[in-house]
Amino acid sequence: MRIYENLFIVKPDATEEEIDALVDLMSKGITQFGGTIDKVDKWGKRRLAYRVEKQREGFYVLLQFSAEPATVKEFERRMRVQDSIIKFLTVRIDETLKRLDKRKKEREKRAHRRPQAAAPQPSLAQQMLGGVAGDGAAHPLPGAPVAVPAAPAHPAPAQPVAEVEQPAVVEQPVVEQPVAEAAVPAAVATEPGPDSQPTE
Repeated sequence: MRIYENLFIVKPDATEEEIDALVDLMSKGITQFGGTIDKVDKWGKRRLAYRVEKQREGFYVLLQFSAEPATVKEFERRMRVQDSIIKFLTVRIDETLKRLDKRKKEREKRAHRRPQAAAPQPSLAQQMLGGVAGDGAAHPLPGAPVAVPAAPAHPAPAQPVAEVEQPAVVEQPVVEQPVAEAAVPAAVATEPGPDSQPTE
């Protein structure tokens, strides 16, 4: 048996009781010829994309069923003779479902072959704003006060105190060099300029 979807549009002036009776009639027609109804979905009244039999709106109903091709042929013949149905479309979807299942299995195989990353890398914005760094530890914002862990006042008695060797500092002798005095011309220093004020 194959899986089909049928979407049909009922005239907008039909009442809820008439639509329910029509759905029951179509469902009985499928089950009468050995098919099974998988899903009935009433979408409600919607605007049509273009006028169909002088109608601008229609009540949409979706049927999903499993049946043989001969059953579908009889189902469509019965839909054509119904006056309240203005449009219908039947589509075989089992091939599409098989293809989608096959793709899903292939994706799962590829996912199992790929090595899993240890941790996702944070975005550049998170790093710049002081979020999580590449090592996974949270870092404070620049300029924010940082809490420094206090060192213990006395070492534990079981631990020996080790002296820290400091590198030897070699002092370089400072050599003083005489600074040459700049020679200032006497004429420039004694003559008043045009901007200078006379002194009395």
